[in-house]
Amino acid sequence: MRSSYFLALLGFLFVFQSCSKKNMTMTEDEMLAVAAPFIQVNDFIDDWHKAAADADATAYFGALHDDSYFIGTDASEVWTKQEFYDFAKEYFDKGKAWDFTSKSRNLHFSEDGKYAWFDELLDTWMGECRGSGVLQYDKKDNTYKIKHYVLSLAVPNDKINEVIGAIGMVEPRESNE
Repeated sequence: MRSSYFLALLGFLFVFQSCSKKNMTMTEDEMLAVAAPFIQVNDFIDDWHKAAADADATAYFGALHDDSYFIGTDASEVWTKQEFYDFAKEYFDKGKAWDFTSKSRNLHFSEDGKYAWFDELLDTWMGECRGSGVLQYDKKDNTYKIKHYVLSLAVPNDKINEVIGAIGMVEPRESNE
């Protein structure tokens, strides 16, 4: 996953350089400097997911900002870092938490580089899910920390009535589409 993001980003930068105005050239070092935050954040999120798969609570919860929130798939799951830790501790202690693998990811950064946000499609035990989050740069650790993360089940539009019926929230109805 990491190498494909890196190669795609470098490919984009090389195309950008070759298509730019003659006086707008970038050296390889300049291109790598532009790519570095993308690579850093992409690797950070991949490592966070891997820490859960490895049941490494120290790394997993260490990636969360002290005042972060994790929002799970159930409407009741809006947790502070400590609440989420308390909920998940038993899974990590058993040596098996969860294994989410990113299938695709979009990254964005604030102009000052202090914040990054992303959305991703995940392969999970629940099927395809979507994760989205906001990261804040932590000068002390020279890395980003997750401030806010939302996990949601990705439901295909043609299956939504089945899901609505299964959870019994409302009566399924015809789409307005």
